[in-house]
Amino acid sequence: MKTGAGIITNPPQSHRRPGEAHLRGYNVRSVTGFDTRENILTCDGLALGTIAERHGTPTHVYSRRLLSERVTTFDEPFASIRHRVHYALKANSTLAIVRHMRSLGTGADVNSGGEIEVALRAGFAPADMVFTGVGKSPDELRRALDLNVLAINAESFGEIERIAALAGNRPHPARIAIRINPDVEAGSHPHISTGSKAAKFGVSLADAPAMIRDVVQHPALRLVGLHVHIGSQLVTAEPLKRAASAIAGLARDVLAQGVPLEHLDLGGGLGVAYKPDDPTMSPTTYATTIIDEVRSLGLTLLLEPGRWLVAPAGCLLTRVVDLKPKPGGGWFVIVDAGMTDLMRPALYAAFHQIEPIAPRPGDPIRADIVGPVCETTDTLGVGRTLPPVEVGDVLAIRDTGAYGSVMASNYNRRPIAAEVMIEDGEARVIRRRQTVDDMLQWDL
Repeated sequence: MKTGAGIITNPPQSHRRPGEAHLRGYNVRSVTGFDTRENILTCDGLALGTIAERHGTPTHVYSRRLLSERVTTFDEPFASIRHRVHYALKANSTLAIVRHMRSLGTGADVNSGGEIEVALRAGFAPADMVFTGVGKSPDELRRALDLNVLAINAESFGEIERIAALAGNRPHPARIAIRINPDVEAGSHPHISTGSKAAKFGVSLADAPAMIRDVVQHPALRLVGLHVHIGSQLVTAEPLKRAASAIAGLARDVLAQGVPLEHLDLGGGLGVAYKPDDPTMSPTTYATTIIDEVRSLGLTLLLEPGRWLVAPAGCLLTRVVDLKPKPGGGWFVIVDAGMTDLMRPALYAAFHQIEPIAPRPGDPIRADIVGPVCETTDTLGVGRTLPPVEVGDVLAIRDTGAYGSVMASNYNRRPIAAEVMIEDGEARVIRRRQTVDDMLQWDL
């Protein structure tokens, strides 16, 4: 391995047949999603090297077929109960992704005024949307009320007062679902756990009856549901069961008082395996746990998955730009993607598998894969074992379909990466690479 500029073994593009790239244009039908064939990493049969050659790096790549399969796999175990899957746009709100989710029959879970507008542009009707989130602004609430969305998931007494004030002169009452904080630890990273009493989300079970009375008694408000979401990356059933049991018990009390609830919203949170040996919970176990607690109520069940649907359907392609020996052994593999393209490792010390798209033969190396951003925390992987790499090689960072592109920033004035969807064996650009002119268009 070289310590300076390195070498690029691929011949210039002009010396290749169109689409050949250094992966021989490998494009055959493959298993759905990301798969290695003849030592070449592909997406739905299309060589990732071809995508890197044509569209540059960093680039997010998505498998449309795998997105479809994930929605079906999540939805099917709930077939025995009346339900609706509402895709959580916060996981990935690229317009083409959201449009595809709508085409598959999902609803939308939106967390801001911006996500409301994305959902509308993707073709969702207001009746397809639940509006969640702490700190909804007056303008966001007005927009949700104007649209008459399926439900505004209200988080506090103060929010109920603000909604009531805004809804007073409208032709229809505001449709409210109260978000309950059941004080259940999700067992995941503290930054993505939302169901404990220390979290900012929802109202306690003790305060919920008073809030329910406020909504039921106000002529401008209509209580349509109860909502709970205890956090992301759930991999065991016990926290989910406790949360479902808590909200089901509250719903029974509300129904016994003659309040005609329409739905229970159990949120999302089903976890994915970022490492091969990570614990996971199957969609069937997830569904069975919830259904066992709520079936007897006879209410429509709403679900808000995000990460589980989209994370494995995406990867981030990045090119090696430099190699530096580490004091004491090993290497810094410096790539052109960083925390501005994938925030999770810097934000949560999150793990993503990283691999060359066409591994070289030779002895493995020990490396930290780091980005170009002027921050020590701009580290994508620490102490990883990789095949030998050279400058110019392309690496794939796996499972970035959720909380990848959607968390991107322009820190260091870095343009937002391109995004590509693999559809019927072809790579379609669904978000072009941002330019410096794009970034500066608002500067005066």
